[in-house]
Amino acid sequence: MAMTLITTNTHTSDSDTVSSFTSGISSTYKLYIFKLYDINPATDEVKLQVNFSIDGGSNYNVAKTTTNFRSEHAEDGSVTQLVYRTGEDLAQGTGVQEITSTIGNGGNESAAGILYLFDPSNTTYMKQFYSTLNNYEASNYIQNVFVGGYINSTSAVNAAQFSMSSGNFDGTIKMYGVK
Repeated sequence: MAMTLITTNTHTSDSDTVSSFTSGISSTYKLYIFKLYDINPATDEVKLQVNFSIDGGSNYNVAKTTTNFRSEHAEDGSVTQLVYRTGEDLAQGTGVQEITSTIGNGGNESAAGILYLFDPSNTTYMKQFYSTLNNYEASNYIQNVFVGGYINSTSAVNAAQFSMSSGNFDGTIKMYGVK
C-alpha cells in the first residue's frame, strides 16, 4: 500500500480556526488518510471535530450517521474505563462530528491520530470513514477516542474540514492518498 502525500496544513500560532482540505480529494485515490499531529487548542476544554463537503467546501453539511466511544485512564489511576458516548453520535446529522474528547490547552495537552475516508468520489454508495485519536484531556485523563460512520450521500465528497468546538488551534494535518 503506497501512500502519496497530497497536502500538509500546518498551523503554528493558535490563529487558525479551521483546517480545510478543499482540493486533492478526487477519484485518483480510493482511500484518503488524514494524519493529525500535536493538535493543541488555544481554548481549554474544547473538542476537535470534522465535517465533509460535496461542493468543494462551500458548505460542510452532509448527513452522517456515526458511533463514538472512548477508552480513558486518569493520570492518578482513579478512573479506567471504556465508555460509549451516545451524546456524541450523529443520526443523520449534518453538523460537525466530534473526534476527540475535551483537550486541554497546556503545553503537555494535545491530540494526535488518524482519520480514514473511503472511496469519497464514488457516486453509487455512501462514504465510510473512521478515526482513532488520542488526546490528553483537560482534567488529566488520557483518552483514545474511536469514531466510525458513514456520509449518507451518493454525491462525491470533495472536501474535509477540521476545527475546534471553540477557538483557534495549532498543529499539523497531512492528507495522503492510497491507491
